[in-house]
Amino acid sequence: MHRLILMRHARAEPSAGSGRDRDRPLSAAGRAEAAGVGRILAARGLRPDRALISSALRTSETWDLIHDALGDVEVRHETALYNAGSDILRRFVEASEDEVGCLLVLAHNPGIHVLAVEYLIESAASPAILERLSGGFEPGSVAVFAVDPAGRCALEGLIDPPTREPAE
Repeated sequence: MHRLILMRHARAEPSAGSGRDRDRPLSAAGRAEAAGVGRILAARGLRPDRALISSALRTSETWDLIHDALGDVEVRHETALYNAGSDILRRFVEASEDEVGCLLVLAHNPGIHVLAVEYLIESAASPAILERLSGGFEPGSVAVFAVDPAGRCALEGLIDPPTREPAE
């Protein structure tokens, strides 16, 4: 793998009709965020070979909206990614590193945020970058890493949704 894209799902409704967190859909703002991020990824040539998507509704809906801009991608919906910690997310990343050139992982906080920060610390990222992520990983946010042959990740960039409004 030469590139890793970590993404948090776009903004979701505060609750679902079923009462289950897993069933929360995207809000209208979240749908706009996801579509915008898809366009940004495509414009930057960041097209994954494989996408690992949490099985929650809000991650599936986020993927559906960014996928339109990215074209043909192998998609795996993984139940284990639902609210997974960084250790579980990292295992999924490592399991794919010899199989794909570019991997996208679309999951939830705090796991996706913690994993991004872990990679930043491991690559000795600048204090300014660490400070930027210290406040969290907002819905729809993306961290893009270059991965060297030894599997070390170095930050290529951070992407915020283009339609960011104040969090609800």
